[in-house]
Amino acid sequence: MSERATREETVNVVWSGNWVAERLGVALEGGDELGDLLGLALRRNPKRAHLLVSNVLGKHVPQLPSVVHGAGYELGERVRALLGPQEARRAVVLGYAETATGLGHAVADGLRDAPYLHSTRRPVAGVAPAGGFEESHSHATSHLLLPEDRDLLAGGGPASTLVLVDDEFSTGNTVLNTVRALHALHPRERYVIVALVDMRSPADRDRLTAFAAEIGARVDLVTRAAGTVALPDGVLERGQALVAEQEARAPASAPPTVPVPARVTRVALDWPAGVPDGGRHGFTPDHRTALEAALPAMAERIATALDADAPGGGDDHGQGADGGRDRIPAAEHDRDRSPARSQGQDRVGDQDRDQDRDQDQGRVRAPRRVLVLGFEELMYAPLRLGTALEELLGARAEVRYSTTTRSPVLAVDDPGYAIRTRLVFPAHDDPADGPGDRYAYNVAGAGFDAVVAVVDSTADTPALHAPDGLLARLAEHTGQVLLAVVPSYTPTPVQEPPVLPEPLRGPDFSSYAPDEVGWLLQDLSDTELEAPTEEREEAIQSGGAHYAESLPVEYQPSPAYQALFTAALETSAARIARAVGTVTETVLAERGPRPVLVSLARAGTPVGVLMRRWARHRHGLDLPHYAISIVRGRGIDATALRWLAAHHDPADVVFVDGWTGKGAITRELAAAIEAFEASGGPAGFDPEIAVLADPGGCVRTYGTREDFLIPSACLNSTVSGLISRTVLRADLVGPDDFHGGKFYRELAASDVSNHFLDTVAARFDDVAAEVDDATKELLAADRAPTWEGWAAVERISEEYGIHDVNLVKPGVGETTRVLLRRVPWKILARRGAGPDLEHIRLLAEQRGVPVEEVDDLPYSCVGLIHPRFTRGATGADGRAVAGGSPVADGGEAVREA
Repeated sequence: MSERATREETVNVVWSGNWVAERLGVALEGGDELGDLLGLALRRNPKRAHLLVSNVLGKHVPQLPSVVHGAGYELGERVRALLGPQEARRAVVLGYAETATGLGHAVADGLRDAPYLHSTRRPVAGVAPAGGFEESHSHATSHLLLPEDRDLLAGGGPASTLVLVDDEFSTGNTVLNTVRALHALHPRERYVIVALVDMRSPADRDRLTAFAAEIGARVDLVTRAAGTVALPDGVLERGQALVAEQEARAPASAPPTVPVPARVTRVALDWPAGVPDGGRHGFTPDHRTALEAALPAMAERIATALDADAPGGGDDHGQGADGGRDRIPAAEHDRDRSPARSQGQDRVGDQDRDQDRDQDQGRVRAPRRVLVLGFEELMYAPLRLGTALEELLGARAEVRYSTTTRSPVLAVDDPGYAIRTRLVFPAHDDPADGPGDRYAYNVAGAGFDAVVAVVDSTADTPALHAPDGLLARLAEHTGQVLLAVVPSYTPTPVQEPPVLPEPLRGPDFSSYAPDEVGWLLQDLSDTELEAPTEEREEAIQSGGAHYAESLPVEYQPSPAYQALFTAALETSAARIARAVGTVTETVLAERGPRPVLVSLARAGTPVGVLMRRWARHRHGLDLPHYAISIVRGRGIDATALRWLAAHHDPADVVFVDGWTGKGAITRELAAAIEAFEASGGPAGFDPEIAVLADPGGCVRTYGTREDFLIPSACLNSTVSGLISRTVLRADLVGPDDFHGGKFYRELAASDVSNHFLDTVAARFDDVAAEVDDATKELLAADRAPTWEGWAAVERISEEYGIHDVNLVKPGVGETTRVLLRRVPWKILARRGAGPDLEHIRLLAEQRGVPVEEVDDLPYSCVGLIHPRFTRGATGADGRAVAGGSPVADGGEAVREA
């Protein structure tokens, strides 16, 4: 609804704050709109006598539902414009009980995609609080946070925005208490405070600014109007005396205004299954969609009940005098309980309306003035029922909306006072603080032809139906009372998530320093997992075992091979440093200022450590770095992903590997992340891999696409922190365990892991200028994957009669691993390849594997695993035996079970 239309609904000839202003000298300063939005009342409160009464909130003053919802929705749209659509989707909206539960929900509607939660003063059995805070000036100070999803308040992590919604921003104390409590649990970079009116003093504004600076967060304010409340000296004491004086002469509650109390009729809503009654336990965009779809039908049921059960109208609908519904007899009331209110008073809102009957049709016309009355914190459900009913009835009836409340406010029957009448009735939801009075304001004497009381099932108790209960009190002031009960949402009991294991760190696990990498692995160092290479190969190819269920034997490298590694490292250190710098700068430019590096164990781990060192050396950044297990055909470690999501924003995670071959792990990671999210795992992980070298053209984030020798590929554990490749076996790894790995402490004498890192890092300054140029060039280039390597692998697989791309290992790194860990058949080397293949030729000679030089190879070399392996294909020393090749006639080779 437009602002003009809203003003038309709220502007009165007499300002509803005049009575208080004249007697206490209280004034609203800040423009005419404040007077349109707010009136004034008094309450018995030792901390604040005056009460700002909103004309558009729908709590104390009955208002058009469309105006109430529109006020919050428009604020939500302004927040969405402030944040932008992408950040708005990551935001979480928190409303304050009880007054702003509906307003906060409407703000969340305006943001469209944000989940919503409101604080509550109602404990719920079986739901442990996720937090809480204090509202110092309120009559009921303690707020609980009871989200069903314990991660809801964490939202999208520190980068997400928390939107806090209250009806008024008076001192800022409540907001400060809230942010202080929640920031300690889930630190954020940004908060947005939303209110209908901002009435803080300059000193209060300065306190919030200082607090934001203290916690290092940005705090924005979005309000409809702003001003201040001018309070003269001694106003609290004078206000308390005025309240006592008025209570001594005025009735405690409005007396009956209809000759015969109305009967109460229950109407079945058919509330949609699974949709919460509000935001006490969280309300998601999916819940919103389901509710929106169900609202028209629920409004139709209410409208039908209003027609059928209007006085004298039941028979005309063919349902008998009771309309075919369950009638609840209105109780006889103790009329002496509430002294008679003065007669001849002005009614709140419009004047008395006649209940005209359509004589031509012989039917009772629908009530002209209908109030949808919510219940304390249950504001949103009745509000949306009201908006749907308002739209459905159109000109047939005027629909208004307000709710009952816990807050005691003085009622004064004067046009210049915001609370004209009040109904008093006992609490009917078994509140935690015990029995007490509750209130409905501006309902009695307002000329409502019908009242639709909407409560949740927790509050549908005998006290609601008692002779002095809410329904009986309403029946004294209207011709028709309907009761609509919304089922109280009870969170599905969930088992506490298992305690996730913590990362392993050196020196207890690995030879890396503890800050270099956290291994998301479990230590299987004392478990016998190794098997001879030939036995492993036969078991893998025969289908008897998966390669991740065992480990190859880790041998100490020979002196000749260690010398080769040392020479290769000296030759290629600068080249590696350039690639490390280039890929790190690309990640920092495209994935944010503080990415979380997650290397794929174990080949990616040295690269991840070097990227972390580069970020610290060049930019002073201390990036988190972890190593995670991914297994071809089995996916990524889901427990490790859950751990990462619990400690970091998944959107900040950058997966790191050493190099690409044909791109199998690239595809495996993308499929694994998709499956993880489909199974209910936390969303937001980007499956793209950042690599040092991408000769296969499989990724878009890389240091180079050249296929060159990365010395860390020359060795196994002795260049990877003395950690084995990862293990996944059902009898060792449970559903809540990390994948396994071993720490080969016994190979410490041969460990060159830190020597490799230190040698490369020592060249960082030498290559800095080249890295800057290469990064600028890459960021401006088309880096879309070409998958050139995959095409080459498929061609080689067919040309050599292998017919299995998994047995074709392209690139220097993959070929090295074939020679170290599998049973190689032959090596294809690009003709003219130079020093990068010296270690390949040495290993091939030691294993007795032929090296075949070929043309038109996109890689420096390709390793072919024996495609029909049996132990007869190698000799006793593990060397290849001539003739151990695919059978010439194309028949099946012998496979041992």
